[in-house]
Amino acid sequence: MGIKKLEHVGIVVNDLEAAIEFFIELGLEPGDKAQVEGEWVDRIIALDGTKAELAMLRTPDGHGEIELVKFHSPPTHGGDPHAPSNTPGLRHLSFLVEDIDAVVASLQARGTELVGELVRYENSYRLCYVRGPEGIIIELAEKIG
Repeated sequence: MGIKKLEHVGIVVNDLEAAIEFFIELGLEPGDKAQVEGEWVDRIIALDGTKAELAMLRTPDGHGEIELVKFHSPPTHGGDPHAPSNTPGLRHLSFLVEDIDAVVASLQARGTELVGELVRYENSYRLCYVRGPEGIIIELAEKIG
């Protein structure tokens, strides 16, 4: 009994291609794409008439994976893409990066904005939050010292 590892984190999006592009720009590697529907899906997620497409992306080290999901049916109820960082629920994903300044500059060049500021945490990390497509908050962390 017990957890062996984190398999993946699922993120529901409205614009699957924009989300894929964002995470690839961030440095994730594209994986499988699939369409899912049918009774088995409905039973797992407790919805009726589910039709969705998904894309898997993995970290370069192969140990982390996210699943982006676009539901075509049933209709979705929109969340708040501008929800602040302290809203209950899954609020952000964190990625360790090599050159945080270069990553932030690359993301800003494509329109991504910082949530707050790029700061130094003691002598261990430089950190910031950015808000990606669909309001997804990403924490970027660069080890220092």
